[in-house]
Amino acid sequence: MKKRHFLGTAALAGLLPSVHAQAANAASKGPGLLTISGAIGKSNRGPVDAALDQLMVKHGVKFDKAFVVDAEALGRLPAVRIKPTLEYDARQHALAGPLLTSVLELAGVPTSGEVMLAMRAVDGYVVPIKIADARNYKMIVATEIDGRPLALGGLGPQWAVYEADTLAAFKDKPLKERFALCPWGLYSIEVTRG
Repeated sequence: MKKRHFLGTAALAGLLPSVHAQAANAASKGPGLLTISGAIGKSNRGPVDAALDQLMVKHGVKFDKAFVVDAEALGRLPAVRIKPTLEYDARQHALAGPLLTSVLELAGVPTSGEVMLAMRAVDGYVVPIKIADARNYKMIVATEIDGRPLALGGLGPQWAVYEADTLAAFKDKPLKERFALCPWGLYSIEVTRG
């Protein structure tokens, strides 16, 4: 009996560093920048709070559970660099951030099959896109432009974007028509399965 007690205690003691590390990670988490809801496999928050989720309420965003991503989580994912010519100044800019599909995988979203995304920007602009198209366009969640963080009030803090200059579906379109599927100020993605 003493041997079992000893082994059980040793096993629990081995888990303690992991529990403390998880608590420390939760405590060091920054503000949520992107909320992924709908057909997700993992969640780290509950339903929309009518009092505290004012922008979501204003935009009619509803969910029972969601997965919230902060800057630290985005920064841990491998960054992809693109250099599209932007419609706002007709100049090439260096944009960097993780692949959109990599960000969605954090929430347990399947990156293949009949999956639709409704990407919502802070101004209320909503872009529906198939996950297959987002993957084929190598869409990123840009967090920086020309080596600087994307700013809220500018194009950030996140921008779902692709390198339109090199994609057959967009490169021959007028500059003003290349980025209709690219919401800047991205803060919410609703996932549905067809």
